[in-house]
Amino acid sequence: MSNKVHVKKGDTVVLLTGEGKEAGKKGKVLEVNTKDGTVIVEGMNIVKKHQKPRSQYQQGGIINKEAPIHASNVMLVCPKCGKPTKVRRRILENGEKIRECKKCNGTIDVIREAKK
Repeated sequence: MSNKVHVKKGDTVVLLTGEGKEAGKKGKVLEVNTKDGTVIVEGMNIVKKHQKPRSQYQQGGIINKEAPIHASNVMLVCPKCGKPTKVRRRILENGEKIRECKKCNGTIDVIREAKK
């Protein structure tokens, strides 16, 4: 069962909660997991992974990587007004489905093209 997530890959989001210094930071969504309702944001929630060498030629060590964040802890930043906002989905008269900013009513992007 997949859950609807209000952000897409490539969106700019702001972190609402986090480890003190990370709250309020902006980043780009790298990956969305609808099954778990989580997102991976560039430069946020960095964890250290201890990795063993898998082959004779690969080097092991400690790797920094982004960990998933629950989608409820991020908010989309509107590309038009630049403010964190909730997302409204709307179907226009011509059948086009869009994502819209609730603060400035600007179109964020088109989800589905108009039916011909």
